[in-house]
Amino acid sequence: MLPSALDKYARKAELVAAFVLGKEAAASSPARQGIATYLHAAGIQAGYTFFAPNIPGYHKLTFELYYEDGRVEYAPPHVSGNAAALRLDSLLDRLADQRYEPIREVVVKMLALSVWRERPDVKKIRATFGAVSPPDISDYSHGKGESFQPMFSYDFSLREQQKR
Repeated sequence: MLPSALDKYARKAELVAAFVLGKEAAASSPARQGIATYLHAAGIQAGYTFFAPNIPGYHKLTFELYYEDGRVEYAPPHVSGNAAALRLDSLLDRLADQRYEPIREVVVKMLALSVWRERPDVKKIRATFGAVSPPDISDYSHGKGESFQPMFSYDFSLREQQKR
């Protein structure tokens, strides 16, 4: 990362940092154990956490629920439990891939049906799928949140059932 002219100084700085952090001391050394305990307790040994470079975005599916009286509600896909939510996240990441385009609408329709079953008075559902990108550190410090870029959407409506 630094220019090659600074290699000699960078190596010296690396040795000084290793000494200060107790890397050169024996594993059983109280100084090394004390420093390690402090680093672990403070969470410093982990390096970057929330603002790590190159945090990947994720994908999100949102349903707009349209009622006969004109109300509009927003709902996520219905899942039961943490394991199902994790599987849904994995599925949504795969749906963004072009290879899954032939089955994308069917999968989204099945997820919309699960929401519809909970709210039978809904007349139309618009499913919007998109990519969510976390803010970088400067955007976050200015109060900006994650951004959503829609990729595709589908409209589903119930067919009128014939009266018997």
